Amino acid sequence: MNHPDENPDRRTGYVAWQIGQIMASRIERTLRPFQLTLAQNNAMTQAILDPGVSSATAARRAAITPQSMGTAVNGLVERGLLERRTTPGDRRTQRLHITAAGRRLHGEALKAVDATHAEALQALTPAEQGHAHSLLLKLLASLNPAAVDGDSTP
Repeated sequence: MNHPDENPDRRTGYVAWQIGQIMASRIERTLRPFQLTLAQNNAMTQAILDPGVSSATAARRAAITPQSMGTAVNGLVERGLLERRTTPGDRRTQRLHITAAGRRLHGEALKAVDATHAEALQALTPAEQGHAHSLLLKLLASLNPAAVDGDSTP
């Protein structure tokens, strides 16, 4: 549905970018009381869904730079929410593991983020939400297969 003569501000990719920006801003605001960033929340999610995930894999799934993920992980490790463990036989690769405190905080933050998602999606019926979700996952799998590898959710 992207025609050359249509308003560039209404092209699908641009609209998706706008929605992404708005949602990221809302989720960041939701996470602020928990002293978490979106990248940190994503790192914790990855460590829960895929215990022992590498920081590099978590970064690819989140579509952020390894440096940004490293900064996020450092903050979580300093707060005792994540642990880095080396892999036997490969001391250079550090694996991420959630701590009990991290799991508790993530659970609290997840409830707040779920409420933010629900509020943002209230303009759609449940059927429309399901359809939109399926289409967005299909696009995500095409554009960043690592993001759906391991069935991760931000």
